[in-house]
Amino acid sequence: MKVLVPIDGSKHSTEGLRVASHFAKTNKAKIYILNVIASVADVDLELSASDRDRLLESLKRRGEDLLTKAKDQMKSHGVTDISTVLVTGDSPAHEIVSFGEKEKIDLIVIGSKGKSATARFLLGSVASKVVKYSHCCVYVVKEPCWA
Repeated sequence: MKVLVPIDGSKHSTEGLRVASHFAKTNKAKIYILNVIASVADVDLELSASDRDRLLESLKRRGEDLLTKAKDQMKSHGVTDISTVLVTGDSPAHEIVSFGEKEKIDLIVIGSKGKSATARFLLGSVASKVVKYSHCCVYVVKEPCWA
């Protein structure tokens, strides 16, 4: 079994790691932890090319830091078969669904709300799109799942 856990640093995605660790232990699943960083190449910001490069590098460092912390959290729950993936894209939902199809993921465990401004809605726009377009089952995690 292959389980994909998209993370963005929100408490809901952190709870998704806990749920995925349970699946991994009970089903001997391989865990893929994915972080999508926003593409800034086509964004119309009043930034010089060097400032844009620094911004992208900063986003990459943050993504790598999130992935390292998530992998450490999974290891602390006893999970050992873990891969981390950092991708850049315009649409996090598209990147998540595409990765799931490409890697033949069996289950996506995603937080119900992320760090974006859409967190005020009942179900975040990324989670909603992943549920709608994913080829596999999607487990939407609300926080907290269990004590």
